[in-house]
Amino acid sequence: MFYFIFRTSFLHGKQTIAAFQSFNLLHSIQHERPIIKPPPGLRFVSNISSKEQSFTVSYLINKCGFSPELASRASRYVHFETPEKPDSLIVFLENHGFSKTQIASLIKRQPKLLVSDTEKTLLPKLEFLYSIGFSRPELAKLLSNYPTLLKTSLENQIIPSFNSLRNLSQSDAKAITAVKRFTGILVYDMELHLYPNLNILRENGVSESNILMQLSRKPRTLMFNPVRMKEIVEEVKRMGFDSSTKKFLDVALALKAMTKSTLEKKFDVFRRWGLSDQEIHEAFQRHPSCMMVSEDKIMAIMDFLVNKMGYSSTLIAKQSSIFSRSLEKRIVPRALFAQELLSRGLVNNLRLSTLFDTSEKEFLSRGYDDV
Repeated sequence: MFYFIFRTSFLHGKQTIAAFQSFNLLHSIQHERPIIKPPPGLRFVSNISSKEQSFTVSYLINKCGFSPELASRASRYVHFETPEKPDSLIVFLENHGFSKTQIASLIKRQPKLLVSDTEKTLLPKLEFLYSIGFSRPELAKLLSNYPTLLKTSLENQIIPSFNSLRNLSQSDAKAITAVKRFTGILVYDMELHLYPNLNILRENGVSESNILMQLSRKPRTLMFNPVRMKEIVEEVKRMGFDSSTKKFLDVALALKAMTKSTLEKKFDVFRRWGLSDQEIHEAFQRHPSCMMVSEDKIMAIMDFLVNKMGYSSTLIAKQSSIFSRSLEKRIVPRALFAQELLSRGLVNNLRLSTLFDTSEKEFLSRGYDDV
């Protein structure tokens, strides 16, 4: 890699600099990371006139809502002397139902779109996405959150990826749902991640219906290193889960989201509250999501329910779905409400599942709001 950069810089210095600048902008603007310093011996040489750069910066600040710092940085990679092209993009997006906020978000993530040919490169992509079932509001939301799709080849990437996703999902509607949940699935290489992971799950007895449900609802969870997927599946099998159940996949993807050391730290947090490893395993088996929350949240919920409300840690572990609930918005207000009912003798007992797992509508329909 470094030999290639050195060789290219020796033969084509300006091209190397331009490529490195593009790499910098991608990381600094899209991922908000510090600009990476170029390799020793390379210096940025700008051919942009100060007038041209000044106009671009002014436009980005006044028309697109960039900060002066971000506008100055972006102007090294996208530049124009007149407003015709950038104005045409903004008008194009407005005509397709994008709000001002959505347009600003899209341009900040992909400023080079300001000099794109809207009719030749952007319109065909929008027309294809309309044709497969996206509405204008849906598409405006999707593209403002993931503008990389507008920089992706329609013929070579977007269309083949959607067709593959549709074939896998066995439904246009499910394929569209998957794209809405994770637009990057149309950009990523399915051969590298998705297909191998699906095959690993099938080979280990995960049902096709559970795989398709996961693909439609949470496609991002299936787009990772197949070597890691194989390790996780083997671990879940060792834990005794039945691969034919949906819970097997839930546990596998819960483990995927953390390292072994992180999982052990969370076990340690539960152990501090007097729970045995068997009780913790059972809590995990009941509701794998209990291990998806942070250690701080586990501590806060246990502290409140055990020390403030007087529940036993064993009882809480048996209702481990609690840990996926909001402490501030659900657990605290409902627990305090229950405490008031109990203190006034209006109820004898309220199960944890009734308190924290029911919807707001169901909770109130029990008549508590009239007490």
